[in-house]
Amino acid sequence: MGHLAAWITAAISAAGYGGVAALMAIESACIPLPSEIIMPFAGYLVSTGRFSLWAVALAGALGCNIGSTLAYWVGAAGGRPLIERYGRWVLLDAADLRTAERFFARFGTPAVLIARVLPVVRTFIALPAGIGRMRQLPFQLYTFVGSLVWCYALAAIGAALGRRWESDPRLRAVMGEFHIVVAVALVAAVGWFVWHKWRGQRA
Repeated sequence: MGHLAAWITAAISAAGYGGVAALMAIESACIPLPSEIIMPFAGYLVSTGRFSLWAVALAGALGCNIGSTLAYWVGAAGGRPLIERYGRWVLLDAADLRTAERFFARFGTPAVLIARVLPVVRTFIALPAGIGRMRQLPFQLYTFVGSLVWCYALAAIGAALGRRWESDPRLRAVMGEFHIVVAVALVAAVGWFVWHKWRGQRA
């Protein structure tokens, strides 16, 4: 997890808004790259004056549309058989697809909008939209609006924490005491996720 976070932050630092868009496109193409790291770090750079908050949010949302469009056409062209056959290579299994399909079936096309502000489901919702051949105009619009809300919220949190980090020594002290616990928890969570997927594929 530490290496992943370092790679994400390096990509954003080097490529700027384009890096934010590219990383969010990867996440929205059903590859579990955590937007919960991408956007808050971009927000931190807002607090340093390097980025604009709205520009960061727009870059993230546009990236989501690019990645989601790719996932949509994978679902439309190959359907469930293609995803079940090759999804394991990006840690996507039948259970993930069923979760997204149930969500899409329950809420219909607005599911694309709702899912964009929900962890996990947001990564996979474009697949059932593609399988169901949802019309492109509402798909693109719902994806952009929902993603903009999500990206703005995460970036705003990162910006607020960045400003406090510079001005409040108590925050630095608290993070200094608990950063090891947070790191261990993140590593454990990622390890459990990978093990769960591996076990499911072996079953």
